[in-house]
Amino acid sequence: MELVTRTLCRAAFAALPLSFSVGALAADHLVVVVSASSNAPKLTGEQVSAIFLGSVKSFPNGDKAIPIDQTAGSPAYGQFYSQVAGRSEAQIKAYWSRMVFTGKGAPPQEAGDAGAVKKLVASNPNLVGYIDAAQVDGSVKVLAEIK
Repeated sequence: MELVTRTLCRAAFAALPLSFSVGALAADHLVVVVSASSNAPKLTGEQVSAIFLGSVKSFPNGDKAIPIDQTAGSPAYGQFYSQVAGRSEAQIKAYWSRMVFTGKGAPPQEAGDAGAVKKLVASNPNLVGYIDAAQVDGSVKVLAEIK
């Protein structure tokens, strides 16, 4: 019986690194998406940053761009702003506090998790959001990859 228990435990622990590495890979690759029906062109990192920090209100083709955030505090939120804007969550919060206080802007609407962002973005060609690359399907179009 002890041999069977040890064998089962070893098998369970052997499977753990694989399941953790799959999750880690998925979280490492975010993409910026719009509705599949949007005419928005591909974006550079600087353009993505400008849209999500409120300094630009439209895509390069002139169509209105309305950024949608995942929930503040989520891993994707922190990763996105770190990689796109080079700022921590605390710095982003301080940035938006200043912008709101001075009347120069308001932060992007929070939609929830990646599934909620994708659903909203797919329904409106002016919305732009970020999701895990593994969640891309025919309802959205990728404008930029965040690595």
